[in-house]
Formats: sequence, structure tokens, C-alpha cells
Amino acid sequence: MPQLTLFNTLKREKQIFEPLDKNHVRLYACGPTVYNYAHIGNARMAVVFDLLTRVLKTLYPKVTYVSNITDVDDKIMAAAKETGEPIDTITQKYTQIYNDDMAALGCAAPDIQPRATETIAEMIALIEQLIERGHAYDADGHVLFNVPSFENYGGLSGRSRDEQIAGARVEVASYKKDAADFVLWKPSSDDEPGWDSPWGRGRPGWHIECSAMAEKHLGLPFDIHGGGADLKFPHHENEIAQSCCAHGHDDLDAFANVWVHNGFVTVEGEKMSKSLGNVTLVHDLVEKYPGEALRLTLLSAHYRQPLDWSETKINQNKSMLDRLYQNLDDLSDVEDCEDEIKNEVEILQPLCDDLNVPKALENLNAMARQAVKTKDPRFKKALLEAGKMLGILQQDPKVWLGFDGEEDTGIQALLEERTAAKAEKNFARADEIRDELAAQGIEIIDTPEGPKWRKSN
Repeated sequence: MPQLTLFNTLKREKQIFEPLDKNHVRLYACGPTVYNYAHIGNARMAVVFDLLTRVLKTLYPKVTYVSNITDVDDKIMAAAKETGEPIDTITQKYTQIYNDDMAALGCAAPDIQPRATETIAEMIALIEQLIERGHAYDADGHVLFNVPSFENYGGLSGRSRDEQIAGARVEVASYKKDAADFVLWKPSSDDEPGWDSPWGRGRPGWHIECSAMAEKHLGLPFDIHGGGADLKFPHHENEIAQSCCAHGHDDLDAFANVWVHNGFVTVEGEKMSKSLGNVTLVHDLVEKYPGEALRLTLLSAHYRQPLDWSETKINQNKSMLDRLYQNLDDLSDVEDCEDEIKNEVEILQPLCDDLNVPKALENLNAMARQAVKTKDPRFKKALLEAGKMLGILQQDPKVWLGFDGEEDTGIQALLEERTAAKAEKNFARADEIRDELAAQGIEIIDTPEGPKWRKSN
């Protein structure tokens, strides 16, 4: 088996992945705050970590993948006030939509998907540990983490003291000991969600949630933590500080061993923003495009690099899938192979090289050409197994290509007339038939076995 290497953000280099326990690999990725539809940047994280989990489950006997749901947050409260809907209604609705949309992109559900509201007791306990160790303090109904108390703060992002304060974008409240200090617990008014705590009725700050959920379900330290590059600072920086300090550790590895971050997604060269009106929602995209085409587009650039989202790019990847599915359809008469196929060199090896999907796709296309040329059952199965690893080529080729419709005797008669016209070199009539069918939304596909038809996409 190839050896997995990953770029470890914490160490700023690509490293050979050495699991803490070779019999059980544990990873955590920060999931969505469920107050609205997920955008394509959220989806890139989900697809990247789905692929990473697939690779890990090929290499190791047991893998536990945890990705949370943040269901208590000021944005959720604002959505409730704006819509008049109860908070539980909003969070349950958008959790289901998120999971359905990610499933449409071929993402398997995480092994564990904890909710923040189910982990309040663990958050309170973690905050109490931080206070006891002198890393947090109670002030004016809030509990804050004291950033200067942790000498190694900033080790993940590499930000200087001034950059930390500027990048945190936090209010410099009068009760803060230091401008960089961040909230662990905040008071709740009567009309806001809240829980009883030693500091009064309140709710957790965002950062403490993931620290508590990761520790509860994976233990400390665990193997891999990650998410989008936008979470590196301050969210992930704060997670490390909280978790290490609560347990008396100075070593940043005491929380998670490897940090993996996927790159930003832009739209037509612009950063997504409400002001530009270019926030691209997965829920809208899956209504317009096949999920596999969207997944392939999200994987088409190396995961650590920026990805510029465009309709042109989606159509390019849809065309690639059309070609691959046509290859599979051309192999429909090739018998199934019972041999075990691992694709270690063609697919697993590039994926083990820091998830080098572009190289894996290059190899996949070469495998498809070889399978069609040789009609070898082993090559056909290798192609199917390669697609399974990447999360594509999971449909019946005839369904994908549109050849599964009911037999239409009128269309079939026109195809036969066209074939006869071509045999008689009456190409004008053959073209007329093609144009007539095209006007009805019917595309003719000429194959060695004769013409086929499908509804145009």
C-alpha cells in the first residue's frame, strides 16, 4: 500500500502521516452553522474531507470521522427574529437540507455528527478547567480566554501579536484584560437560548463548541483536524489554545496531530459576498446540475489551492463525466470481473500524495481508454473501482447518458430512415432528420452498433 502524506498546516510542510493508533484513525472537520443554505465553499470542505475519509478507510482498519453541527449561534438567533420561526425549527430544517445537499454531492454522512446544543455540559466543564488553570476569567457575566496566558498562541496561523488582534475582529470590551481575549461563555437574555452555568444563564462562544465536541467523541489527542482555510484564524487557533490549556499542555500537538485546510472558493474571480450577489448555494446548484459534476468540479483543483467556480468549469467537468460514462456504456457487454482490484499505482498512489486529485483524474482517463481498447474485464472493474474511490461514476451509464427512456416508435422510425438515407448518400435528408429531432430536444449518438438517441441535457 502507498504511504499517505499530507500537508500539515501546523508544521507548514508535507509530512508522512503516522496515525496515533494504526488500528483506529480519528479525524474532525468543522461543520456548518445551520441558519441558512450552505454555499459552495462549505461544500468544498465536505467533499475534500469525504475524499480524505475514503482514502483513510482504504488504508486503515477503522476510521472515525466527526463533523459537527453548530446549532446555537448569534446568526441563528438573528434568523429566528427575522423569520419569526423558532430556533429549533430553523436548525432542524437547515441541518436536513445540508445533509441532503452534501449527499447529492456524493458525501457519505460523517460517522458522528454532534450538535453543539447536545454538548453544553462538556463545554461548561472545559471552561471550568480553563479558569482553574488560570487561562480564563469571569467578567461582567462573561467568561473569556486570556490569550497572553498561552505563550504558544498563534502557532497554527503564524500571526504576530498585532495581526492576532486585527484578525480576530472582536470588540475590545471594557471587561477584557487583553484586546485579543475571546469569549468562552456569554450571558443570555430571557428571549435568547441559554443554559444554567456557574456564571449565570448563558450560552457558549463559538470556539469552545468544537473543542468540546472533538474531545468528547475522539479523545485527545486525535489524528487530523481541519476545515476551510478561513477557519485557520481565529477559530482553529482558539480551539488549540483552549484544548491545550484546559489539560495543562504547551505542545500544540496535544490537541490534534495534523491540521488539514482546503483553499478558498471564488466565483468568476471574485470573493463570494452578499454585496456582490454572487453567493453560490449548493441547494440551487443541485437542482440544475448532476451532483457528480459538481463534486468533480470541487475536486478538479488541488484541495489546498484556490478554486474559481464558474459555469464553464462545471460544464467542462460534466463533459468529462459524459465521456467516461460513454466509455462505461461501451463496456456494457464486457463481463464482470470477480478479481480484487486495488488501483494502488493509478489512483491510490496519487491520492496518498496529499490528495493529488488532478493526477488521479489524469490516470482515470487513461484507464478508461485502456479499458475500451482492450475490453478486458479487469480493466473495466479497475475503472469502476477508481470512480468509486473518487465518488464518481456511481450511476448506470444509460441513465446518465439518457438512453434509459421508454422506446419511442416514432423516433426509432426516423433513426432507421436516417440510416437508410445515409446509406443512399442522401445526406441532405439525413441532416433534416437530425435537425427535426434536435428541435424536439432529441440528440442522436452514432455508435459502432448503430445510432442511439437521448434527450438533450
